[in-house]
Amino acid sequence: MANLLADSTSPYLRQHADNPVHWQEWGPEALAQARERDVPILLSVGYAACHWCHVMAHESFEDETVAAAVNTDFVAIKVDREERPDIDAVYMRATQAMTGAGGWPMTCFLTPAGEPFHCGTYYPKAPFLQLLRAVHEVWRDNRSAVVDGGVKIADDLRTLADVGAPMPIGEDQLADAVSHLRLDFDPRRGGFGSAPKFPPSMVLEFLLRHAARTGSGPALAMAEATCEAMARGGIYDQLAGGFARYSVDAAWVVPHFEKMLYDNAQLLRVYLHLFRAGGAAGSALARRVATETAEFLLRDLGTAQGGFASALDADTDGEEGLTYVWSPAEVSDVLGPDGVAAAELLGVSPEGTFEAGRSTLRMVGEPPAQWPQWRAALLAARSRRPQPARDDKVVTSWNGLAIAALAEAGALLDRPEWVAAATRCADFLLAVHVVAGESGPRLLRTSRDGVAGDAAGVADDYGNLAEGLLALHQATGERRLLDAAEGLLGTALAHFADGDGGFFDTADDAEALVIRPRGLGDNAEPSGTSALAGALLTFSALTGRWRAEADAAIAAGGEVARRDARFAGWTLAVAEAALAGPVQVAVVGTDEVAEEMVRLARASTSPGLVLAFGAPEDPHPLRVDRPLLRGGSAAYVCRGFVCDLPVGTTAQLREQLEAATDRRS
Repeated sequence: MANLLADSTSPYLRQHADNPVHWQEWGPEALAQARERDVPILLSVGYAACHWCHVMAHESFEDETVAAAVNTDFVAIKVDREERPDIDAVYMRATQAMTGAGGWPMTCFLTPAGEPFHCGTYYPKAPFLQLLRAVHEVWRDNRSAVVDGGVKIADDLRTLADVGAPMPIGEDQLADAVSHLRLDFDPRRGGFGSAPKFPPSMVLEFLLRHAARTGSGPALAMAEATCEAMARGGIYDQLAGGFARYSVDAAWVVPHFEKMLYDNAQLLRVYLHLFRAGGAAGSALARRVATETAEFLLRDLGTAQGGFASALDADTDGEEGLTYVWSPAEVSDVLGPDGVAAAELLGVSPEGTFEAGRSTLRMVGEPPAQWPQWRAALLAARSRRPQPARDDKVVTSWNGLAIAALAEAGALLDRPEWVAAATRCADFLLAVHVVAGESGPRLLRTSRDGVAGDAAGVADDYGNLAEGLLALHQATGERRLLDAAEGLLGTALAHFADGDGGFFDTADDAEALVIRPRGLGDNAEPSGTSALAGALLTFSALTGRWRAEADAAIAAGGEVARRDARFAGWTLAVAEAALAGPVQVAVVGTDEVAEEMVRLARASTSPGLVLAFGAPEDPHPLRVDRPLLRGGSAAYVCRGFVCDLPVGTTAQLREQLEAATDRRS
């Protein structure tokens, strides 16, 4: 045998291509080899930007002694959790059940049938060698107990996969969710709970939508305080824009430095919506952060083909944070006499907030007039340092989130180049990640350098890409995007539905794993069910189709929302849109008045509003039989396709929108 990862499309797997461990990718050949050799499987799951994955690789997988033990007694399988979230979901559930915690790298020992019998996460070299010997010995000496235990664990996982009965989410449930979030809210530092703190992107979106629909002061205050704390903290890159994956402390000071596409796409949308709300945190701050985050996506994550790369690494040259942290002397070396003031503004102190007397950069005061010049100079100096590696893998789901964010931000902030970037990304995904299936379009999960990988798309790929296409449709008016979203949603309903309104993570014709994963909780990104719920709801508002399916998908996540709103953020956000809408705005015409009315509709904070615009001859369900007014363009405001009289001025449209979205109605 030999290491078989060199030809993988996954940058994470390629990082391990030179290991002396005889790694293979997950697949029937590897499982068959375990059966033929009659040995257990060592499954290692991680991702390219993961700090502790790098540590375990350097300590163990690059070590000849460890490699000899693995190669002799196991079939070694390496999985990129971002490329195969289905495999990750199955064995993460097992790891959490066995250990009470999870994380990456995930280290699992499986029977040749794929049943887990021992799971953990990171192991230092010496304990890992001991574990390898112990697993080998128990497999050799007590095989039947190991196999029986694996079968029982697999059965238990199937029981744990029971997600409970559907529970509709109405007015009372949404108010209860806000009340429960207030119990977990950190009023001094923003966010929820204690360290480590992750950006609660979807919860923030829910709170903003709830405040827009009901006028809730507490919901808006929690969103404002958290957004401001994160934007001023070390978790936000004050020089280049964009957010790190999480903060290791409760005050957002020291991040885990990897920067993920899915976080930044979602947070761009959150700050855009905070800007649109114009809250007390300051629309200027929200607009600045949204703008800088969009620029980060385009500058640092954009690929030559038009997609967006998955992540920037946590490490630089094997050292976490090397690119990003500063000492007072380093700031002064760049800015000269202004260095002392800049260091004070950015929280750079002699004792440091990180390691070795160096600090992460925060915005601890109000930026002075010189800040743009200071920022440009510091960023230029930082760009001459060694830079973190980039995971160039393009993930369908996360690119769908980026399309939605850039399309909305470009339309609302009058940045047509962002809408153009979203369009290029959509065109790339539709050309490379969408393949023909017997019963409709099918998705592939990833590509790299324009070449698609073999992994099939999962439910959130369909939901988030459809969401992105629908947002882009509303930004550009292009009918083909609405049609493409329809095809993806039709495939999801045909092949992923679980019979209770929700969705399995994998299609009914996908590779069979020990369980068919199904998750209703929103974690760092929307679950497959909530992603599809949101896209189905928007599609139903634009076309009149699949509203019942959208409502059923929302209800499928109702029990998770009742138990812990922190893990149902997108489900709750979609439920807010369902309760507030549909408010449908159709603008017919292409003159300046029409453009003004489109801008007015986009400025609405109503979570249930959808927009269709274009020339009268352009086909669209919302504009059928909607003629121009005699004097020119017309706008129609509808609820559930029941429309008010057409209007021809922005003043008249504003009056109708206020009536249609009045929170007391």
